[in-house]
Amino acid sequence: MCGIVAYLGEKEAQPLLLEGLRRLEYRGYDSSGMAVLNGTGLHLLKKVGRIQALSALAEQTPLHGNLGISHTRWATHGEPSDRNAHPHVDATGKLALVHNGVIENYNSLKKRLISEGHTFTSDTDTEVLAHLVGDHFVKLPAGTTSRLERAVIAALREVQGTYGIAVVHQDEPGILVGARRGSPLVLGIGTGEHFLASDVSAIVAYTQKVVYLNDYDVVTIDRNAFRVSSLTKRSAGFEISDIDFQQADAEKGDFPHYMLKEIFEQPQAIQNAIRGRLSHEEATAVLGGLNLSPQELRDVDRILITGCGTALHAGMVGEHLIESIAQIPVEVDFASEFRYRNCPLDRRTLVFVVSQSGETADTLGALREARRKGFRVLGICNNVGSTIARESDGGVYMHAGPEIGVAATKSFTSQVTIFALLALLFGRMRHLSASQGRQIIEDIEKLPAQIEKILGQTERIKTIAAKYCQAHSMLFFGRLLQYGIALEGALKLKEITYINASGYPAAELKHGIIALIDKNTPSIFICPQDSVHEKNMSTLQEIKARKGPVIALATEGDTTVESIADDVIWLPKASDYTLPVLSSIPLQLLSYYTATALNRDVDKPRNLAKSVTVE
Repeated sequence: MCGIVAYLGEKEAQPLLLEGLRRLEYRGYDSSGMAVLNGTGLHLLKKVGRIQALSALAEQTPLHGNLGISHTRWATHGEPSDRNAHPHVDATGKLALVHNGVIENYNSLKKRLISEGHTFTSDTDTEVLAHLVGDHFVKLPAGTTSRLERAVIAALREVQGTYGIAVVHQDEPGILVGARRGSPLVLGIGTGEHFLASDVSAIVAYTQKVVYLNDYDVVTIDRNAFRVSSLTKRSAGFEISDIDFQQADAEKGDFPHYMLKEIFEQPQAIQNAIRGRLSHEEATAVLGGLNLSPQELRDVDRILITGCGTALHAGMVGEHLIESIAQIPVEVDFASEFRYRNCPLDRRTLVFVVSQSGETADTLGALREARRKGFRVLGICNNVGSTIARESDGGVYMHAGPEIGVAATKSFTSQVTIFALLALLFGRMRHLSASQGRQIIEDIEKLPAQIEKILGQTERIKTIAAKYCQAHSMLFFGRLLQYGIALEGALKLKEITYINASGYPAAELKHGIIALIDKNTPSIFICPQDSVHEKNMSTLQEIKARKGPVIALATEGDTTVESIADDVIWLPKASDYTLPVLSSIPLQLLSYYTATALNRDVDKPRNLAKSVTVE
């Protein structure tokens, strides 16, 4: 959840660290801090609040030096405060450490260290780790290799939990040590300089060459070289990769918020998701990254989709797509539940794990549990160098580009689009005719232009948002393919407006939910002209009969909906299979403009962070 940036080179570290933290603030913004080493020792600055608070402090008291570590925090242990902010130091005050993750056995380690005379000043598990590394450093003899590296390795052998760390020590002023287990850490390679970061977006302005560290890797860096070792092996291999996007791709440009920029990037994101993956000649999808032969795909009897939050909602849409088009039974499960419950699965079950970042802790845990049980696991993610991408047996890369806004938008529609491709692929291997396959391809290829048309209704949606922004709660309704979209629309509204919102299957209204309908509770009803349109009209009438205000998402020209609903947002005419992508766009815009009407911090909603790398 937290963000780490570290630098070792010839330049002044402070401005590079601050800029990197600004780019990682979506990972946590409760507090921040940095430590810089120079000829006079170790110097720290820490401040509760956003990065600008730390930046203002750094202007008053600048830190000079060419080696530094920094951190932006999403609180796990201990409330947001100056004393709980990272970096944390050891008992000598010579070692500084930043940490992303959770040290599960920190209490027992803390008790032992206190019994040995250590004193702690924060409520964090990270300070315990800093003291533990420092304690090993003091006790280790000098040697031919870095004492800091050896101290980090010795300490981590005692640790239970997850971590991504960067560590410096005053007695080794030319050495930076990093390590990871369950929390992402990437090494950036420059000329005469190196970086460590939680995400490549922090360092893309300075290098295009990176090493994605694996679990249990320890990297020891000096100005001109680095060495990767492992806690579990004598040596650790690594691969130098190229970052697949440019600095400008991670900028807001002319948009006021990343979220709005990313909403408007969806036509291109969908185009990227389908480019080269649709064969008119074969009337099917081409997904070579699955690493499965046609016979192996044909032998799949059941599919399990697992993810968290937005990714789970995409999986719910994917369930309907695959079952409708390919007629393969599909189950969708919370990744956080799957990894801990005993889920009986047929031996011919294929598992899909879905995560934008490819680092979601619960989803990664589900992947490992499924593989432990001998199942083939495929990943759907947006980061080719992520842990999920590397540990899966294969998968589909989204090509959506960097998504900085905490509330997922283009990653969701890209995931749904990929499920449509998978449904087409499996369908053509079973009962789907070539003409039916070509029709689905044509429908999918229309999506970018249809999304552009919806984006043209921005001012209309902004007006509707202003009309209802003072509501204390909202209800979202959809059926079949649209149920997952209703859940996702409600989640978006909750995330960035803090309005209580819930999503339901429309037919469930009369089974209890109808008690919530009144004149002050708007219902957002997804009711395009699909296979359940007439059923939806009956439900719509039930809401209006109880004076509930209705915002409807309806197909262009639907006069029936227009005569019932208070406000209508129009969707282009489209097939049932592509409508979920289209209906999600207005709900994203509705949430965005409701949040701005309420003066919410859209890109940094309270209590949230972009990448959930802790349980």
